[in-house]
Amino acid sequence: MPITRDDVLKVLSTVTVDAAGTPLPSSGRLSQVVIDPTNRVMFSILIDPSEAERFEPVRRDAEGKVLAMKGVSGVFASLTSERGPNAPGQAPPPGKVAPPPAGRPAAAPPRGPAPSAGPALPGVRHIVAVASGKGGVGKSTTACNIALALHAQGLKVGLLDADIYGPSVPKLFGLSGKPAVEDGRIQPMRGHGIGVMSIGFLIDAEAAMIWRGPMVQSAITQMLREVNWGELDVLVVDMPPGTGDAQLTMAQATPLSGAVIVSTPQDLALIDARRGVTMFKKVAVPILGIVENMATFVCPNCGHASHIFGHGGAREEAERLGVPFLGEVPLNMTIRESSDAGRPVVAVDPEGPQAQGYRAIAAALWKSLSGAPAGRAAPRIVIE
Repeated sequence: MPITRDDVLKVLSTVTVDAAGTPLPSSGRLSQVVIDPTNRVMFSILIDPSEAERFEPVRRDAEGKVLAMKGVSGVFASLTSERGPNAPGQAPPPGKVAPPPAGRPAAAPPRGPAPSAGPALPGVRHIVAVASGKGGVGKSTTACNIALALHAQGLKVGLLDADIYGPSVPKLFGLSGKPAVEDGRIQPMRGHGIGVMSIGFLIDAEAAMIWRGPMVQSAITQMLREVNWGELDVLVVDMPPGTGDAQLTMAQATPLSGAVIVSTPQDLALIDARRGVTMFKKVAVPILGIVENMATFVCPNCGHASHIFGHGGAREEAERLGVPFLGEVPLNMTIRESSDAGRPVVAVDPEGPQAQGYRAIAAALWKSLSGAPAGRAAPRIVIE
C-alpha cells in the first residue's frame, strides 16, 4: 500500500520541537515532504546554524518514527539552514537592511568569505568537486574516469554522484540495486574497486526529481555525511551542471580541497565554464584545473583528425584565468561505448590510449592536491 504525505505528516505531528510541545508540522520548520516511488520519505527541518545541536534529537526522533511506519523503505531526514521568508530568525532579503534594536548601533556588515563551522568528513583527506558550467560536456564520464585513474595510482578513492536531477554514475559503473544500511549508516556500492554513492540507487531509473533547493541540499548533505566512506585519500564529487543550489551546498557545507572544471573547446561551452570558475572563486574554493573534453576526433577508418568542437580553447581559457590546465581528452568512440556499457575505459583498459589522457589528468590533479592542505575550513557564503 503506498505511503501518502498525509500519513507522514500525521506521524510527524507526534514529534515536538520545543518545551511548549509544538508539533513539527505546525512549527514552520518542516520542508515539503517528498515520497519517491519506492516509498522512501525525504524531508528537512529548517533551523538556524546555532540550533543544530538542540535539533539533532528532534531530527532523529522524526526519522525514527517515519522509518517505523509500515511500508516505508527508508528515510532521508536532515537539518538545513535554508529558510523561507517567514522563517524565525530569517535574515533580511539581499538589498534590505534590518533596523537595529532600539538604543543599539547597527553592526558593520560582514566582508568577504569567513570560515564556517562545517565539519570535515572523518577519514577523508580531500574532497574534489568535478563541475561544469553547462550539461553535455562529458563531466560525469570525466569524473568517473578521473576517480578510477586516481585509484589506479594506489590511492583510496570514493565517488559521489551529486547530480540529483540527472544521476549518471550508476549507468557509468554498471551498478544497480539499493545500498545496504548498517548501524544507521549507508554503505556505498562498490564498482571497479571504489566506493560509489548516487541518488540513482535510491529512486526508480525513470523517476523525475522535481525537488526545490532545500530538498536537493538535504539529499547531498546526507549522501556526504551519512554514508560510510571509510578512509579515503580523495572523494571525487560529480556535480550537477550549472551554478545553483547543489554547488552552493557543496561549497558552504563541505571542506572542499578544490574544484575541477570540465569544458569542451567550443566557445559556447567556455562561456559557461568561466561562470563555473567565477562561482567557485567567489566562495573561496580553489580551482585545481580545467579539463578540455572532446578535444579532437580521429577517424577510425582514415586516421584524419577533426576538431569538431574546436581545439585548445580550454587551455587558452585556463591561461587567461590563471588556473592550471590539467589536460585534454579526445572525442572517441571507445570512450562512449565503454561508458554506455558500464565499463569505464580506465577500469577495463588502463594501459590503452583512451585511458592515458585520464591518467595524466589524475596524476596532475594528485600532484596539485598533495601540496594542498587537507580538510581546509569550509567558507561561508556572504552576499554583499
